[in-house]
Amino acid sequence: MAEDSIRKTTGRGRRFDSVLDTIGDTPVIRINNLGPNHVTLYVKAEFFNPGASVKDRLALNIIEAAERSGALKPGQTVVEATSGNTGIGLALVCAQKGYPLVITMAESFSVERRRLMRMLGAKVVLTPKADKAMGMYRKAQELAEKNGWFLAHQFETGANADIHETTTAREILADFEGERLDYVVSGYGTGGTVTGIARALRRERPETKIILSEPADAALIASGRAQKRNAEGEADESHPAFHPHPIQGWTPDFIPLVLQEAIDQGFYDELIPVEGPEAQKQARALAAKEGILTGVSGGATVAVALQVAETAEPGSVILAMLPDTGERYLSTPLFEAVGAEMNDEEKAISASTPGFQIG
Repeated sequence: MAEDSIRKTTGRGRRFDSVLDTIGDTPVIRINNLGPNHVTLYVKAEFFNPGASVKDRLALNIIEAAERSGALKPGQTVVEATSGNTGIGLALVCAQKGYPLVITMAESFSVERRRLMRMLGAKVVLTPKADKAMGMYRKAQELAEKNGWFLAHQFETGANADIHETTTAREILADFEGERLDYVVSGYGTGGTVTGIARALRRERPETKIILSEPADAALIASGRAQKRNAEGEADESHPAFHPHPIQGWTPDFIPLVLQEAIDQGFYDELIPVEGPEAQKQARALAAKEGILTGVSGGATVAVALQVAETAEPGSVILAMLPDTGERYLSTPLFEAVGAEMNDEEKAISASTPGFQIG
């Protein structure tokens, strides 16, 4: 093979002072084998963050904003309610900065998340699945109030959407500078990603349509029913339109205050529901046909992007957000058809030559 045909790398041209400096600057990747030919589909792969999810960004900014304001004192314990990715992000940030961390999480979320957070030094307190996200949310509030811990407030803090406005959105704008970007597709957990991105795109790329999605089983926004809140803007009860859904990390049983800004300001052009099985199907397709391993939420955004592509004009460019990696779904239905032992086809391949066969 000619030397000039071999892929080469040159290094980043810098060294990093800590793992925290590697957060952000995630790649935009073209999808080549899925979707219609009349559009170009890209994904923004947030699993390239060190904690393998988009939530590393907000975790870092929540802690550093609290340090700057004095709300977080040296050595103070941090506590937060999370479905997992924010907890993993907070765990790596707190490990680097030396803060004890306690996570509250509903027992229904994947065990991989619990183990990752504990591996990173966090304590994980499980709450009953019957109490949904509101249960873990209120447990974190109770622990903060009783112990004087710093509550991260990912669902309400301005530090959440701010970091997406100043990093995620800036990266998208730079990567598509001078080129078409017709649609950006995102779901919501806290709402920080879509709110922060939309702030910047509405100012600087107003022609770009922002497509927001939520699970068909938990169509909170589509219901048109307002979220009840207390004086601090915190949700004080489950939203009546919520039903359990399989897209982990998306759509808790309340509308977060961070997302409310996007709703009130009209930061999305269309709201498209997505079914859980379709999200799982597209996550599997991304792995098998593109070599891109993402979670169910990533499969959901791609499913919606493909739906948008069906009626998009020729030449349209669509960007879908991929919030996390598929590896933290190994114990979930996403992987239920993927066995650990050889299937019949694999056994036949093994039997096609005489040696080194099992059994």
